[in-house]
Amino acid sequence: MKTILVVNSKGGAGKTTIATSLAAYFAGRGEDTGLADADRQKSSLSWLKRRDGSLPAIQRLDWSKETTAPAQELDYLIVDAPGGLRGERMKDLVGEADHVVVPVLPSVFDLDASLKFLTKLEELKRIRKGKACILVVANRVNRSASTLNSLEARLSEAGYPVLCRIADRIHYPREAEQGASIFDRREASVREIRSQWTPLLQALD
Repeated sequence: MKTILVVNSKGGAGKTTIATSLAAYFAGRGEDTGLADADRQKSSLSWLKRRDGSLPAIQRLDWSKETTAPAQELDYLIVDAPGGLRGERMKDLVGEADHVVVPVLPSVFDLDASLKFLTKLEELKRIRKGKACILVVANRVNRSASTLNSLEARLSEAGYPVLCRIADRIHYPREAEQGASIFDRREASVREIRSQWTPLLQALD
């Protein structure tokens, strides 16, 4: 089983959208997929409750209090981490991961917090020994975000190159209302949006 942890230094970076989208992608590909929600707000679990039975199935795991084993063997487990993750809880969740996906908003204020958080992640034994890798994505990118290039340059200089840019589109909240994702849709209107994820999906394979 490959475990993918989606985490950021604070809330509001869109990690639940990333986590649910990844779960829908792998499930839609025919993989046995689970979605573990470690956040007390349980946004990912609420998303799963709204998910239509005709869509590819995703096993739900409530990790808001403790980690539990999947009820069945999985190919991929996506973990939606709580905001402000730190201390032993951070060590425990990273200890389960093969990949750590860190969404960063195109904002100077978010960047400073994210750089500090990424440094803390690097200090954890599992990442230090190369058993889990960090993948940084620019999330909720607006086409008018003129600071994005300089922010990406700062991240790259710090050793965290941005893998891909995921645009801020209405499709994400619209699909989330139905417990769905852009990866559950095949319309031409979402084809370009899905393509933005390609570098991340290839890195997770």
